Amino acid sequence: MGAAVSNKIELICIGCPLGCNLTVDMNGSEVVEVSGNNCKKGKEYAVKEVTNPTRIVTSIVRVKNGNIAVVSVKTKEDIPKSKINACVKALKDVEVEAPIKIGDVLVSNVADTGVDIVATRNIYKR
Repeated sequence: MGAAVSNKIELICIGCPLGCNLTVDMNGSEVVEVSGNNCKKGKEYAVKEVTNPTRIVTSIVRVKNGNIAVVSVKTKEDIPKSKINACVKALKDVEVEAPIKIGDVLVSNVADTGVDIVATRNIYKR
């Protein structure tokens, strides 16, 4: 078995408004050190981003009998980055009935992530 490969990954932190330039030293798939962060959120963000990246997904779904034709939606929590395409595809054919309130769950367990899709806008019945 060969030796693990060391490498450095450069990131810009999105954990807080500072936007620090981070360097993550890796030994194979193990994080050895994070540098460049000015707060603890930077280290937490860097470790998560290189070991298990996740994202909040935003999109729209069609609305039936609403005052507008679509409603903006988002994942209630972040989902694995690898599931983003499946999430977007799962929303492609979704149509919901008005009225809709902010926070209403419109799709449960999207793309088998365990995360719900919620409305981010109120839609009134026409």
